[in-house]
Amino acid sequence: MTVEFSWGATEAKAAEGLVDAIVEVTETGSTIRAHGLKIIHELMESCPQLIANKQSWQDPWKREKIEQIRLLLLGALSAENKVGIKLNVAEGNLEKVVELIPSITAPTVATLHPSPNLKGVIPKLIQNGAVGIIEYPLNKII
Repeated sequence: MTVEFSWGATEAKAAEGLVDAIVEVTETGSTIRAHGLKIIHELMESCPQLIANKQSWQDPWKREKIEQIRLLLLGALSAENKVGIKLNVAEGNLEKVVELIPSITAPTVATLHPSPNLKGVIPKLIQNGAVGIIEYPLNKII
């Protein structure tokens, strides 16, 4: 048996028959399943943690940098499963469209919540005069 490190697209190598088996780090396994592969055993589950050296934590400059990293990581986690939506609508249709968008508080300000089923909302927005609709994933909420 030969064990080798693989650089990228590891699951594709298994799907193409270039290797007999792979060990892969995965969050959901969806890419593995998308390649027609089956997870046969979970070796471990991990929980990433941000850990600071005690000496670094006492240094104000380093502490600020560590806190910035923490803030950005928490922002990325807060954005998970949320989307923003941008659209244009004629003033005469604005009230109807605002009522269709979950949690919006004003035409330009919205509270973010887990993504609604936009497949159902977008057609309704169009029927009520919305145009130029843009759906985008969020990277951070801070």
